[in-house]
Amino acid sequence: MPQDEKTSSEVARWYVVHTYSGYENKVKDTLEKAVENRGMQDLIQEVVVPMEEQIEIKDDKRKTTLKKVFPGYVLIKMVITEESWFVVRNVRGVTGFVGAGGKPVPLTDDEIRDMGFEKMPVTIDYEIGDNVTIVSGPLEGFVGVVQEISMEKEKVRVLVSMFGRETPVELEFSQIQKL
Repeated sequence: MPQDEKTSSEVARWYVVHTYSGYENKVKDTLEKAVENRGMQDLIQEVVVPMEEQIEIKDDKRKTTLKKVFPGYVLIKMVITEESWFVVRNVRGVTGFVGAGGKPVPLTDDEIRDMGFEKMPVTIDYEIGDNVTIVSGPLEGFVGVVQEISMEKEKVRVLVSMFGRETPVELEFSQIQKL
């Protein structure tokens, strides 16, 4: 069951709410109005219906539409308290939180990063000048030296020795490992 009211100083986490199919946007709108009316912006911070662009080509015409990524689900960034839990559970169209035994289970940082709707800070254990090995991709097994690190793009430039010459290669943070 939700925690006591005193835990509102906790950090807000992302939770998944199951809704009737087709009610996702209604749930989002109703919940946002309830949050505003009750002044609960510190407890329920964000409500998202993840959408992605889909391009359809019909009769040689390109049409871009938005499609729900997870039909029947709404994501909510919130602090679980008796009040916030009650408000969300009682929105028309909500069938419950996703979790074991009716207890809301927050999404992990990896799940949030994989969904791409919130940037999570990435920590790396290598720096410019370090020797690294490439652990995935077409250059797996190659060894190189870190030349440049771009935290914004989450990419790293590595100087790899291929065919007797040094070649700069741009890789994802997860593709390399410090030797």
